Amino acid sequence: MQSLSYPSDKTVSNRISVLKAAIDVVTWESALERIHIWVREGSSRYVCICNAHSVVTAAQDPKFQEVLGEADLATPDGAPVAWLMRRFGATSQERINGPDLMLRYCSEASKRKESIYLYGGSVATLDILQRDLPRKFPGLKIAGAYSPPFRELTPEEQEAAVNAINASGAGTVWVSLGCPKQESWMAAHRGHVNAVMIGVGAAFDYHAGTIRRAPLWMQHNGLEWLFRLVSEPRRLWKRYLVTNTLFIWFAARQLLKARLAQK
Repeated sequence: MQSLSYPSDKTVSNRISVLKAAIDVVTWESALERIHIWVREGSSRYVCICNAHSVVTAAQDPKFQEVLGEADLATPDGAPVAWLMRRFGATSQERINGPDLMLRYCSEASKRKESIYLYGGSVATLDILQRDLPRKFPGLKIAGAYSPPFRELTPEEQEAAVNAINASGAGTVWVSLGCPKQESWMAAHRGHVNAVMIGVGAAFDYHAGTIRRAPLWMQHNGLEWLFRLVSEPRRLWKRYLVTNTLFIWFAARQLLKARLAQK
């Protein structure tokens, strides 16, 4: 793969450590604007959307911690992450989640006649998105889509995928591979993919309607995880029950340590 240069300046104004993950203090407006600026510059960047699972994984895996730390933008997805940031000084920090960020950006991109690329998800899901997103956002251009196999791609397949993205001319690549795979993929391809990569987890399935999203009242009260757990208990019980318990434990230790340091 041909390596592309990208600016070393991440333009990060402020970050707060959540467990061991460095998360940006950011608003919806500043997140969208930052991505748009990078697209306009033609920069190779990556954006991580960080929920409790992400930060717990980072607390246990130094390599993944580095992936999040090196991200050009790391937003607080999940009410617990935003809550902990508010406790450490970002008093008005909102939850900047992947599904909503994708829709908000697509809305703005449609007005600019900007193209996007979809990487991840199933073929059926991508077919639905390629049909429905341009209907929802007239003017939005989907430059291409790729559903990679579950196995690791060969070097030749990786190169072909990167070449297809770059040839498409897309300004953003929306990546739906799940955590931590999507973050690691983006980090490995910064400098090779000539676009801004944003990891959005289950957003493709939400927007395609293949997975039902929690009602707004549950989203606004930090209960989206509970809705997903009830919807897919066999697949998600370990992730949510174990990960949420670890998050509470690690967060309590961090808060206690900060309080003791103030004395």
